[in-house]
Amino acid sequence: MNITNNIVTAYIDTLYRCDNENLKRLREFAEEKRIPVILKDSESLIVNLLRIKKPERLLEIGAAIGYSSCCFADSCGCMVTTVESDEEYYKAAKNNIESLGFSGQVDILLGDAREVLKNIEIPEGGIFDAVFIDAAKSHYREFWDLAVPLCRDDAVIICDNVLMKAMTASDDYDPKKRYKTSIRKMRDFVNYITRLDYADTCVLPVGDGISVSVIGSGGTSDER
Repeated sequence: MNITNNIVTAYIDTLYRCDNENLKRLREFAEEKRIPVILKDSESLIVNLLRIKKPERLLEIGAAIGYSSCCFADSCGCMVTTVESDEEYYKAAKNNIESLGFSGQVDILLGDAREVLKNIEIPEGGIFDAVFIDAAKSHYREFWDLAVPLCRDDAVIICDNVLMKAMTASDDYDPKKRYKTSIRKMRDFVNYITRLDYADTCVLPVGDGISVSVIGSGGTSDER
């Protein structure tokens, strides 16, 4: 389900445009095969936020088939490090990144981000200007806590799907209680990031819910 009015969402989707024909075809392929990629309205918002931020380096947690990492590299010209835990998705992403001509900008790592991020060397002052989290929803808190030490001051962390088809907002959207644990963990995560002293966070009803956080706006690096 859409978390906003379906008519409004359908209208906004008509406004979406992608100037890169190769990326456009990759999105169409993913949508046809029901492979998860960022929704059109989410993409439009995130790309424009990144264009304002102008990051040099971006960390993505959850590559899937590589669509979003290529999209960010194409739109913002930044260097992207992306992590994917599923080996089949990793292979597909690596192939797409190479075939679309982004192998010089996008570095994809295979493995569980909870382990991979521990092995990234952190220079003084951090390494990433932006982070995009779009992986296993029940592990968002762990991804966040591992990503923050890698961030420079004033980095932006964007998390996708934080409203989980409105289930984060109300149990009424999970009548059979199938996602009880995931819902609880996402609510805990949203409460956590909106109360941190070192981050300013807003949650927006775009796509399936996006949180946008600016790191270092309160507190010091030692308090992270």
